[in-house]
Amino acid sequence: MKDLSDHRPASRETGHVHLIGAGPGDPELLTLKALKAIEGADVVVHDRLVSPEIMALVPAGARRIDVGKLPKFHKVPQEGINALLVDLARAGHRVARLKGGDPMIFGRGSEEAEACRVAGVPVSYIPGITSAQGAAASTGVPLTHRGLATGVRYVTGHRARDAALDLDWASLACQETTLVVYMGVSNIAEIALQLMRHGMPPALPVLAVASATTPRETRLASTLGQIGTDVARAEPEAPVLFIIGHVAGMYDAISAADSALCEGPGMAAYA
Repeated sequence: MKDLSDHRPASRETGHVHLIGAGPGDPELLTLKALKAIEGADVVVHDRLVSPEIMALVPAGARRIDVGKLPKFHKVPQEGINALLVDLARAGHRVARLKGGDPMIFGRGSEEAEACRVAGVPVSYIPGITSAQGAAASTGVPLTHRGLATGVRYVTGHRARDAALDLDWASLACQETTLVVYMGVSNIAEIALQLMRHGMPPALPVLAVASATTPRETRLASTLGQIGTDVARAEPEAPVLFIIGHVAGMYDAISAADSALCEGPGMAAYA
């Protein structure tokens, strides 16, 4: 662990860890509480998927520590992140732990909070808009819609240490529910195949949204039977979210209506 004595402490007492949801990327979607915690931080520990627009809000004097994970490469294992947060707080720092989306939805926020509590370090959550809500808002595609979807389910499309997917496919293959897949770009072909094997039709609409709510947002409208091929061809950059279900079929009409109302170039999309 690096010497922390050269960084401004919050006080001589134990500091505080804020587990902050940075949202899908648009800084205007941050909560006021999140912004206040970022602006008051001595140290910011951030994931790879926190947008540059959010990182631009970090005070110039605050230390920044990148603990972002890449596929098959975790430069700081989760246990190391837990220990880092504890050590920083024990050194008296106000720690802003920035996570894309919401820290309690596939963000391992509960693991980090538990480590802090066990160590006697004050910790609190600041929720963020999860990526599914951000993608729904930016594309106009609802997650539920009368007559199309009576519910929504969030699932992760990968397992820790790249273990095999062991999802309850029979449960997930429900056409009355919108299925939102996080972190599934490398496994989307397998996910689609399993869903079809358990009764989902190949023609079921799928919408892939990359970097939702940011200027880099791209969208790919496809079907369950075609999404694996389309993603392999387009190679969208993470973070990518998949909206699977009848609501995704609304995208073309919504996009066409928006284009008719707006002048200038539209949102980038993969061919």
